[in-house]
Amino acid sequence: MKSSFMIPRLCHTGWMSGFPDRILQTPVPPLFPATGTVEVMLFGEAPGPLGADKSGIPFWGDRAGKAVYQALATAGRAEVPAGAFDAWDGAKLKALGLRPSLRGVALSNAFPCCPTQDGQHFKAPTDRELASNANLARIGAELAQGAARCEGTLRVIALGKRAQWLFQRLEKAPPFAFAWLPHPSAQGLLQAAPNKGKGLRLADLQAAWEARLRELLTAENAW
Repeated sequence: MKSSFMIPRLCHTGWMSGFPDRILQTPVPPLFPATGTVEVMLFGEAPGPLGADKSGIPFWGDRAGKAVYQALATAGRAEVPAGAFDAWDGAKLKALGLRPSLRGVALSNAFPCCPTQDGQHFKAPTDRELASNANLARIGAELAQGAARCEGTLRVIALGKRAQWLFQRLEKAPPFAFAWLPHPSAQGLLQAAPNKGKGLRLADLQAAWEARLRELLTAENAW
């Protein structure tokens, strides 16, 4: 289902399209289920340079996005085409025509395009970028779209500190329940773990993160 509203012009578009290895900064629209209700909306921080920046689909091909889609698939919230995880790269997934389908959950980002200063390296979105009037209007419109398809109170999950920062400052939006998880990257998981993860295995932190996301996706009493 395509978004029914236009994305405000927050990002550069097309200025690097002749350089496939460079960051495109093309705005990535939210991904909603083709049909049915929306119970949960999941927001990352921003599209990744090797993933959604190239695929045009939230989290699709992002390094940390594999954990997101693995949790969605095992929770029954997404169908991932065969071979997608083996070809986990935004440009490759797009070239192969592989895309996910969702059930009861919608995906987006706190900032709609891959932030960069030099066209080659990712940088976290700034407070000013996140809190701009255009970005806040975009977030509000996406939440309204989700709430219109929700039979109860919409649940929102923010991944990462930048997404958490934005939603804690959001004022004009439909009512929603809110939960936060650390960014699923190794750095995000270790920073959020007790004692910065010392003495803990990264694989265990990743498994616990996916388990918690599955719980939030499927059980209202987990909130």
